[in-house]
Amino acid sequence: MITNPEKLRRLDEERIRQEKSDYETNLRVFEALWQEAVALGVLPLKDPMEGIEVDIRIARILNHV
Repeated sequence: MITNPEKLRRLDEERIRQEKSDYETNLRVFEALWQEAVALGVLPLKDPMEGIEVDIRIARILNHV
């Protein structure tokens, strides 16, 4: 049970700061996630433009904030 969430947050942020980014590892993670999405039938999209209107509308709203 977490008794001090602020302390845990600081510890996590410190760990992230110290961790070095590795391109090859990140690429393997990306490829594994892509393969999983393909296996689940989520990718590739049947119609890549489906829902683009909503995305544009949300982007316009966010850009005006």
